[in-house]
Amino acid sequence: MASSIPAPPAVAAPSIIELYREVRARTMQIVAPLEIEDYVIQTAEYMSPPRWHIGHTSWFFETLLRTYQAGYQTYSEEFLFYFNSYYEGFGARIERPKRGTKSRPTVKATVAYRNHIDEQMLQFLDTIEGHSNSETILSLARLGLEHEMQHQELLVYDIKHLLCDQFAAPIQAAPRETVKVDGMAEIEGGLFWLGYSTRSSSPPSLRGSSPTVREGVDHEKSRDSKNYDFAFDNEKPAHQVFLQDYALDRRLVTNGEYLEFMRDNGYQDFRWWFSEGWEVVNRDHWLGPMYWEFHDGAWMIRDFTGLHPASEKANEPVSHVSFHEASAFAKWAGKRLPTEAEWEKAATHDPGTDGRLAFPWGNDKPDSSKANLFENGLWAPAATGSFPAGESKYNCHQMIADLWEWTTSDYVP
Repeated sequence: MASSIPAPPAVAAPSIIELYREVRARTMQIVAPLEIEDYVIQTAEYMSPPRWHIGHTSWFFETLLRTYQAGYQTYSEEFLFYFNSYYEGFGARIERPKRGTKSRPTVKATVAYRNHIDEQMLQFLDTIEGHSNSETILSLARLGLEHEMQHQELLVYDIKHLLCDQFAAPIQAAPRETVKVDGMAEIEGGLFWLGYSTRSSSPPSLRGSSPTVREGVDHEKSRDSKNYDFAFDNEKPAHQVFLQDYALDRRLVTNGEYLEFMRDNGYQDFRWWFSEGWEVVNRDHWLGPMYWEFHDGAWMIRDFTGLHPASEKANEPVSHVSFHEASAFAKWAGKRLPTEAEWEKAATHDPGTDGRLAFPWGNDKPDSSKANLFENGLWAPAATGSFPAGESKYNCHQMIADLWEWTTSDYVP
């Protein structure tokens, strides 16, 4: 049921200019250890070269400048073609599988393009007050920054596929596993508000919040806006769904648990797989997750720090599994994947107040004590029980930051 509890206090956010500088710098921080040859390699059709990422995220902001900045001159028609992604409305584009087939624009030219766009955007944002489309521009700038943060995750994913332990990531020591987390959280069913709505149309417990970002109490049409709500279109609108009572694992599935599935011939037993998944297992000769290797009778896991026995990483969450693998494991374990609504309730609902929270732990902004953020410098998922301060009100741990999680829900409006 919807709560009548007023929305909790806002999480402080930087100004759009400050956020722009931070996000754009973070992207270049991620690629800094790369050699020039690394930037142009595309290792698979579903990957993209690092050069393309740093150019595409700049292309996004150039589309904003071309539309709203008076007198703006397009930097390069060639760049518009190469750095477009799948946006049909912005003209022709290179097909994704071919992004690694071109040596031009060069890395040097791409970085120069990025610097040019940054200079133009910062000047534009600094003079945005009084612009007739200021609110739209601020909204699109924020969308562009959230879009770039998504590409930062993709960059790490692509760099791992490209170089893995050859990449000189600035890795920090992992936190200790301070609590033992096991069992399942029993979660009551009933009506639940899923998704995000604007302030004027949502119940009080949802206003100013979304599953991933909660930042404000009021929209301010200023370049220095500190409270500018954001949600992607696929998080809207908020709508009520009915849930049965259910139970959810209090922690992510671990490498140790997944290894048991593999040792029990999980990849050889059709009973656990959807027909499409079983076809892929046999066609591509799957025996384990990506980055798992079998050496001298033992399974090993390769990551940014090297090759390690899977037994030494038994308490780390399993990663790089497909939907079919996740579903097969769940069926083998006598369970199922949660729906999106079930996961979101476990992550954002406070049963004590019947209210909605910004984050699993509450409404305080994320920090390195609550979740495995980029600032933690792990470049890998942390062992379960490493962030007790980040547990949800249902005592579920590490629900954000470590890994993307599969649900059984279709991606539909």
